[in-house]
This record gives sequence, structure tokens and C-alpha cells, in this order.
Amino acid sequence: MTATARSVELAVAAARAAADRKAHEIIALDVSEQLVLTDVFLIASGTNERQVGAIVDAVEEALHGLGAKPVRREGKTQGRWVLIDFGDVVVHVQHAEDRVFYALERLWKDCPLIELPDDVHGTSEDEEEGPAAPAAPQW
Repeated sequence: MTATARSVELAVAAARAAADRKAHEIIALDVSEQLVLTDVFLIASGTNERQVGAIVDAVEEALHGLGAKPVRREGKTQGRWVLIDFGDVVVHVQHAEDRVFYALERLWKDCPLIELPDDVHGTSEDEEEGPAAPAAPQW
């Protein structure tokens, strides 16, 4: 059994919302073979607590627009690792340091990745710095 079309639709919408808030390393894992309770884990990182909160807010707003309401939310007050359970999709937004420490991708490495659209890759640190400064004029 693989993730349902609805689960993938919600995961893609959540990933796009996270990407709009400059989330890093956005991935979606099909955990439907391993777990009975959910089909997809979406994992994204933020560089600080404020960004983690903004990503969470954007994901909740985007999925609310598709008729999905969170069953449970944990960790928003601390802003280090926020888990939002939408039933078919569980979204993990982690502070970058916590993501490295807990390594959810390693724990769920046997689960297949769900292909996300090209516009959902999360930013790299190079992109975050913005465009390069213009060269000094040669006089």
C-alpha cells in the first residue's frame, strides 16, 4: 500500500508553503507501509525559532485552505521541533540543529521518498544569502 493521492496532495501543499517561508531540506517520506496512523511524513527545517513558527503558520494556513485541520500540534511554544498531525500527513518542522541531532531521515530510511515538484526544494545556505553584490565599476 502506498500513500493516497489526498495525502500526497496535502504533502505537496505543505511543502510549497514551507518553501515559501524559505524552509531548508524539505522532504516527504511515504511511511504508509510502516505506520497505520499516517501516510506521509513531511520534514522541513528552519534556521531559528521565529522561522520555524512562520513555516508552521504557513503550512497550517495552506492545508486549512484544502479542508485539512490539524488533529494535534506539539512544540510550537518552544519553536525547536513542531509536529503538526493532519491525520494522513504529519509535518515535522525542526530547527536545523535539532534536525541534525534527531536525524528523522535516517530513522525512516527504509521508506520511499515522495517526489516533490521542482518549486519545492527548500533553500540552500547559498541562496539564503541573496544575490552576489555587483562588481565594482572599472574606471
